[in-house]
Amino acid sequence: MARNRKMMQEKDQLRRSPRHEVEAMFDSISPHYDLLNRVLSLGTDRRWRRRAVSLIGRHVTPARILDVATGTGDLAIAAMKLGPEKITGIDISSEMLAVGRRKVEKMGLAGSIELLRGDSLFMDFSDGTFDVAMSAFGVRNFEETVTGLREMHRVLRPGGMVVVLEFSKPSWFPMKQIYGFYFRRILPRIGRSVSGDPGAYSYLPESVTTFPDNEAFLELLLEAGFREVRQKQLTGGIASIYYGFRT
Repeated sequence: MARNRKMMQEKDQLRRSPRHEVEAMFDSISPHYDLLNRVLSLGTDRRWRRRAVSLIGRHVTPARILDVATGTGDLAIAAMKLGPEKITGIDISSEMLAVGRRKVEKMGLAGSIELLRGDSLFMDFSDGTFDVAMSAFGVRNFEETVTGLREMHRVLRPGGMVVVLEFSKPSWFPMKQIYGFYFRRILPRIGRSVSGDPGAYSYLPESVTTFPDNEAFLELLLEAGFREVRQKQLTGGIASIYYGFRT
């Protein structure tokens, strides 16, 4: 009972937190989200997701996969290549999920992919439910990064794999300078003009800048309980795949 009361108190605190600002922001840009991803990354985001899925396939043969902060379901759809029995995606944004469900239905995948409203910090799944827990460009939006990673650890079976695809900051010349200029100057302007949301694509570079990437994120995975953690940099370090395993 005491544990349940504590969880309810924590959930009440979350309802009053910046989490709801992030939720509202993604709700507002959901109609344009996929288009903007393709335009702003020149289609590279699709290749990055395929690389993440291929990496999973080299290490495990998953029956059940969890996609955390699934958004419009792009990573979940890409992961169907692995032939799982079921993929469950969760996200706090109802509007992003609605877009994702329409895509899943159109592709005839509704029997294999289920998209649910859910919170990364309080996942409504039993311990050891999934073979893989993955996320693409969502972990940096967790209000408490380690708490979310610990939840991903909890719902994995022993030997299960975590995979996180996220933006990272390149450190070598001239990619560092080009990346910084694009993220701070170009991307927010394009994002604002297409989405009509003045804050959403200012939030993106800010969230990437403050995200603990590279070695710092590997340390967070270790803190969350994962082992054999590694990083695979993509496109000169603009993005990275982080992965590890539950012992």
